[in-house]
Amino acid sequence: MKEIILCKYGEIALKGLNKSTFESMMVKTIKRRLASAGEFRVTKSQSTLYVEPLGENPDVDEFETRLSKVFGIVKLCRSGAIEKDLKAICEQAPEYLAEVLEGARTFKVNARRADKKFPQKSPEICSELGGAILDRFPHLEVDVHDPEVTVTVEVREDYAYVHSDPVDGAGGIPVGSSGRAMLLLSGGIDSPVAGYMMARRGAVVEAIHFEAPPYTSDRARMKVETLAKLMTAYCGDVKFFCVPFTEIQELLRDNCPEELFTILMRRLMMEIAQRICEKDGDIQALVTGESLGQVASQTMYAMVCTDAACRMPVFRPCIGMDKSEIVEIARKIGTFETSILPYEDCCTVFTPKHPKTRPSLAEVEKAQASFDFEPYIQKAVENTSVTLIKNR
Repeated sequence: MKEIILCKYGEIALKGLNKSTFESMMVKTIKRRLASAGEFRVTKSQSTLYVEPLGENPDVDEFETRLSKVFGIVKLCRSGAIEKDLKAICEQAPEYLAEVLEGARTFKVNARRADKKFPQKSPEICSELGGAILDRFPHLEVDVHDPEVTVTVEVREDYAYVHSDPVDGAGGIPVGSSGRAMLLLSGGIDSPVAGYMMARRGAVVEAIHFEAPPYTSDRARMKVETLAKLMTAYCGDVKFFCVPFTEIQELLRDNCPEELFTILMRRLMMEIAQRICEKDGDIQALVTGESLGQVASQTMYAMVCTDAACRMPVFRPCIGMDKSEIVEIARKIGTFETSILPYEDCCTVFTPKHPKTRPSLAEVEKAQASFDFEPYIQKAVENTSVTLIKNR
């Protein structure tokens, strides 16, 4: 019996005349993500994508793991494809699901007859298959309210697909359906989560990192590159920009009020990021991992001063989240353990002892205007390195 993974989606099914565009994007993403896992075939029908691993002894577990990280897929059902005949279903389904049923105590059968030409109706399918399962596994009991295992039969166009409880997908909408955005990627916990959340809403995520050697080490940069690599499992390939920022930070330290250092630094980061976006092409927004009130530079007053330096929208998907919520997502996407490695990034260099939490825009702009940063901004842009960090 061949195995086929049914990939089901949620809000994409509601996209009306644009549905096929979203489906095509998701199919392209699936083909890219699975390319190194082995041969496979992808087809689509009835708001479902069918991924069929091909060849001898395909690693279906690996296919399923990779598909679970493709945005747009809400549920994954690893299914046995059986001839559309009730006798065949009753003979083959218990054997296909033997491993999961042997370890359970209760079950129920759920039938979905998408092909209305199939002669038996759903209640008859449930009754016959339920009896066959009880004959094969006499230790089981039927529990229609709270079963340990739900056996589902989906009678569709080509086959009857039999599976147990589905696996959660990544949800969201396909990467590439919502434009491109530049993520300010530090070595912390929050910014990779912000990038993940933007990709989940369809954005192609690029990443920009500011390094300050010798105050930051090569290991700090390697840590951030590792975070970008981990993000590719969900976001796809990431174009990684690394900006030399030491000189600008030293100039800030020597020429500006200490209590405004972090806000001025972030304004200059935003300016550099915007220029790189304009230079690189069609990037519509900046993204940060800021959460309101988390640190001094993330008060509403500070963000107003930061945004005043921006010509582009700044998205902050973590803005209303508690730290515990951000950490939970970081653990889920596999970035947390790397984020907490003890290698400092440039945001922790020259941190003021008493940062101002309620700065006014007038005083911040006056402090920035007291020194001509323009040639140093342009120099940083020109000396920025670019690396493509690929998925797999």
